[in-house]
Formats: sequence, C-alpha cells, structure tokens
Amino acid sequence: MARGQQPALPVVGILASVSAAPYAPFLAEIKEGLRDQGYVEGKNVAFEYRWAEGRYDELPGHAADLVQLGVAAIILMGGRPALAAAKAATTTIPIVVTIGEDPVKSGAVAALNHPGGKCHRRQPAHRAHRGQAP
Repeated sequence: MARGQQPALPVVGILASVSAAPYAPFLAEIKEGLRDQGYVEGKNVAFEYRWAEGRYDELPGHAADLVQLGVAAIILMGGRPALAAAKAATTTIPIVVTIGEDPVKSGAVAALNHPGGKCHRRQPAHRAHRGQAP
C-alpha cells in the first residue's frame, strides 16, 4: 500500500429477496448493533446491497456478486430463496440469517448445537423486545 493510502474498509454484503423498504427496520438494527461494537458505516465498515425485489431468479447472481467482491459476511433478508442463493455461492464467507423460522427446518444450519458451515442466526431485536418468537 502506498504511503498515505487508506486501507480498504471491510465490506458487509446485504442479500435480500425483496425490496429495501420492508427491511429498513432490520437494517437499522443491524447497523446499530455494529455501531455498538465499534463499526460505523463509512468510517471502518462499508455495506454492499443486493435487493432482488421479488425476482428470485436474480438472487444467485447477486450472491455471486457479493462473493466476487470479497465481502467479509453476507446478511440475508427475505427468507429461504436468499439463503439458498448464498449457501450455493459460498462455503467460506459467514452468512448471517435473519429469517424468523426454525433455522434447522429452513436448511440454514444442520443442528442448533452444531450448526456446521458458515451460517449464523440472528434474532431481530424488535421481536425479542416485544416477546414475539423469532
């Protein structure tokens, strides 16, 4: 790296099967959680977004784009179609699953006590605060 050059920011990929609007609250929570850990968008972390807007056939290409960019992690929104695309695109990049269903039944992990692979489940904070099941 040349003198005075800033190192590249780590990039978090967001892969969603739908449009951004319905997931704005989830995205705000994710960014807040990262800020709580010292990661601030534009300062020491960047985001790369891929919204399929209901066009599920585009998800594999979007997932491949994120992998090609070398993202540090992929956060999924929008359920099983995004999960399938991400799992097909990488076995090395951590995948954070935000779907509200059982992660074993959805195929996100092999078992809760030994998930295997790179999938991790995150319970949305707004549901936890209201006592709703994830």
